[in-house]
Amino acid sequence: MLAALMLAAFAFNTTENLPIGLLRPISADLRVSLPAVGLLVTGYGVTVAATSLPVAQVTRAIPRRHLLTGLLAVFALASWAPLAIGRSYPGLLAARIATALAQALFWAVSGPVAVGLFPPSRRGRIIGLVSVGGSLAQVLGVPAGTWLGGAWGWHAPFLVLGGAGLVALAVVAALLPTTVPGQGHAARGSAPDARRFTAVLAATALSATGVFTGFTYLTAFLTGTGRFPDAAVSVLLTVYGGAGFVAVVLAGTVLDRCPRAVPVLLATGQTAGLWGLYASGGHGRAVTVGALVLLGVSTGPFFMATQNLVFRTVPGRTELGLAGNSAAFNVGVAAGASAGGLLLPTVGVRGLFLVGGLVTALVLAVLLVPVGRSKRAVAGADGSEQWPEDRQE
Repeated sequence: MLAALMLAAFAFNTTENLPIGLLRPISADLRVSLPAVGLLVTGYGVTVAATSLPVAQVTRAIPRRHLLTGLLAVFALASWAPLAIGRSYPGLLAARIATALAQALFWAVSGPVAVGLFPPSRRGRIIGLVSVGGSLAQVLGVPAGTWLGGAWGWHAPFLVLGGAGLVALAVVAALLPTTVPGQGHAARGSAPDARRFTAVLAATALSATGVFTGFTYLTAFLTGTGRFPDAAVSVLLTVYGGAGFVAVVLAGTVLDRCPRAVPVLLATGQTAGLWGLYASGGHGRAVTVGALVLLGVSTGPFFMATQNLVFRTVPGRTELGLAGNSAAFNVGVAAGASAGGLLLPTVGVRGLFLVGGLVTALVLAVLLVPVGRSKRAVAGADGSEQWPEDRQE
């Protein structure tokens, strides 16, 4: 069951970013401009950001088994739709929006479903495993899909991903019990605190804003200020994605013991990585690569770490909290990319990383400002912060 959710996460995240690697084939086949193809990615992210909370609210009473099978069916059909509709850009855009709606709901409900299958003490590790599927999309899914699209046509990777969604659907339909929504230890926050929950959402949005202020223009930085050849960019992006993937795998094992310390450490790494890239400009490729790896290690698991905090702090149903956190992340991505574009003529591509680091430094202030300790939180025998349902009797 957990493997099916990981496969679905991989398929969704690969589908979201795949047009980036297939810009020219899609543009040539549909006879549209490159910016129009780019809108397939931008519109996807905006749809997820705008609809995460509404669709989670509307569907909160539907049994999770039925809901997951339904949205995976939408994903599979939308992935196969471009082949059926032919060379229709509006049709492809509509299919992308349908997939984005399914993804918005998937990230809201898959976490509580996965966590609810295991004891509360393993929450962080389970969130980490589901996140591994999503992280593999950047390291493996998009590069493989780009190669497949170049060899067999841009429809081919979407057909394969639709098949993966169908496999996940079959497993969910066969193995996931039909339960009443809102029941089980994963349905509601374990230590609800509205102020802490608001701080988590703010941290998620600020982190994404700061990182994407610079990262959106990373290629221009590497080939310009960093003086790397064009051929090295794909290698460096793979190194960045690989570092993030390894960090996601390792962070999941630590989240259960240090749920609040991990995001603070990661925000510190993001700030150091962004400022490291700013400082390294023109002063050595080794320093640039080191800063890029640090940024990947600290950015990869950050969203996963805040999702873990949502399970603790949300004052209500966890799927609504997770939907809010997903919306905050996508808003941050859009805000960062927009801010980078506005600031680029003024501060230059190198200066974007300085500004981005200043924004991620605010994450530390948000996470470290005392807002009161929840009365349900207690000190574990090993000194770590725990909640009643986390302790083993």
